[in-house]
Amino acid sequence: MATPFRLEAFDIDVPDLEAVQMNLADLEEAKLTAFEKGFSAGWEDAVAAQEAEAGKLRADLGRNLQALSFNYHEARGHLLHALEPLLRDMVAKVLPAVARETLAAIVLEQLLPMAEKLTEAPVTVMVSPESRETVETALGLRAGFPLRFCEEPSLSDGQVYLRLGETETRVDLDGVIAAIASALSAFFQLENEVSQNG
Repeated sequence: MATPFRLEAFDIDVPDLEAVQMNLADLEEAKLTAFEKGFSAGWEDAVAAQEAEAGKLRADLGRNLQALSFNYHEARGHLLHALEPLLRDMVAKVLPAVARETLAAIVLEQLLPMAEKLTEAPVTVMVSPESRETVETALGLRAGFPLRFCEEPSLSDGQVYLRLGETETRVDLDGVIAAIASALSAFFQLENEVSQNG
């Protein structure tokens, strides 16, 4: 019969643990201290987790606001770009037509204060040859006081000068339309520069 093979033993002798004896008051104090340490550690973990979540929410909010701002400016730019041809056409086509139709009414509005100073002298209305018939017809029907019309070739269709003695009043709808067109061009030029520069 063969002898059994013996392996080397690696067991470590563990000494007997000493028994600790505490009185009841010390035991309660130790439990309370352990509870406070655990509670403090849990509170710190909860505060850290809450701060981390709040930081994440702030970062998300910042990204969303930035995206919203970009979307607003992008939409505004597209809207203005789409409206630009319409507004330019209105200034170039609609306003001159409206000016021609309302020129006589505006001239009459300017004439009424002058009419209060009238004695017997007529008000001289200087108008372009192209606008004379329209203005003369409209004013002749509504004025109710003497008017004298003079054609002035240097005036455009939207310009009229009114003269009574030394007093002179100018109606310049073409100048108003040109100022509106200039302001519109300046606005869209500024918008284009802002959108290109971001």
